[in-house]
Amino acid sequence: MSQPPSGTSAPVEEIHWPSLIAAIAAITAVGIAIGLGLPLLSIIMEKRGISPTLIGLNSAMAGLASMAAAPVTTKLAHRFGVASTMLWAVAFASVSALGFYYITNFWLWFPLRVVFHGAITVLFVLSEFWINATAPPSRRGLVLGIYGTVLSLGFATGPLLFSILGSEGILPFAVGAGVILLAAIPIYLARDESPALDEKPELHFMRYVFLVPTATAAVFIFGAVESGGLSLFPIYGTRAGFTESQAALLLTVMGIGNFIFQIPLGMLSDHIKDRRNLLALLTLIGLAGALCLPILSESWILMAVVLLFWGGCVSGLYTVGLSHLGSRLHGADLAAANAAFIFSYAVGTVAGPQAIGAAMDVTGNHGFAWAIAGFFGLYVILSIVRIVLNPKRT
Repeated sequence: MSQPPSGTSAPVEEIHWPSLIAAIAAITAVGIAIGLGLPLLSIIMEKRGISPTLIGLNSAMAGLASMAAAPVTTKLAHRFGVASTMLWAVAFASVSALGFYYITNFWLWFPLRVVFHGAITVLFVLSEFWINATAPPSRRGLVLGIYGTVLSLGFATGPLLFSILGSEGILPFAVGAGVILLAAIPIYLARDESPALDEKPELHFMRYVFLVPTATAAVFIFGAVESGGLSLFPIYGTRAGFTESQAALLLTVMGIGNFIFQIPLGMLSDHIKDRRNLLALLTLIGLAGALCLPILSESWILMAVVLLFWGGCVSGLYTVGLSHLGSRLHGADLAAANAAFIFSYAVGTVAGPQAIGAAMDVTGNHGFAWAIAGFFGLYVILSIVRIVLNPKRT
């Protein structure tokens, strides 16, 4: 099997499993930490009598911390090395996870959130860079599909652990910290194979947000629709006449679509010359699905069928967008672009719930669907402009 020399980011002809396992371990820790931590901390704050406004403000620190950490991640990796930076991030994330148990002062949870989610963001960015830099060009979509599937599993496992462990005592915090620490083992074992960043990125960080706009815009839409949908769909569903359990099941169906379509879409992207066309198709399906929601609100089964495929299309924006990014850039530029990718995702997670919630307040319950359709529509317009007016693959 052809493998890259130690410490390089040269592409290989076959999947390089130590690198894949190290990146997957990191992203599993990210998914579980977020999936377990967000509901756990919110429930604890509510039990302590913290107002919903302050709980929301504290929770928003996650997105803000991600936006702050993403631009400096590449600089840290350039100075200390990719694997070393990830190991330090594991240490900070695990210690701060336990800190939420031992530190009871609510106001100290704000800087603690910054440390925790900042470290998680570093893991997020560098695991994506590592896997993108070492993925075989001909099988990049498949590798990133596996990566995205594991991330989805991590997000699903976190709430499951929360439902089992509850919010009492140190156990949920210890389990969360332990999961993060376990990720250090494969990262350490594969440390000599992590891609090197011998050069600094050529451009300012914000230039990378717009350097490959079809990729960064795709993950922005993904973040907005995913976070806004997960946050507000239970409200939309119950107002539409479904029971709480029926609305929860619909969310589960959407999560199943998110899970099962990542690898097939990644493999499909490997056989498409211009991945922008696939991204445009996914957003068109997403737009059609959003516009169908008000029509299907009388039928749970039809709604479930649409959400199954819709969830797959939404998740495909992430996988195919990341694959497109990896096909366009290399080395330090790819690392910086991966940071811009996560930055755009974080902006989406902040903007999505706000825009969708405001639309529901202004236009009624179906404002949920109209706002999501608006996000997809914006991307459709961008796709047309980039593909028709600018045939260069960017």
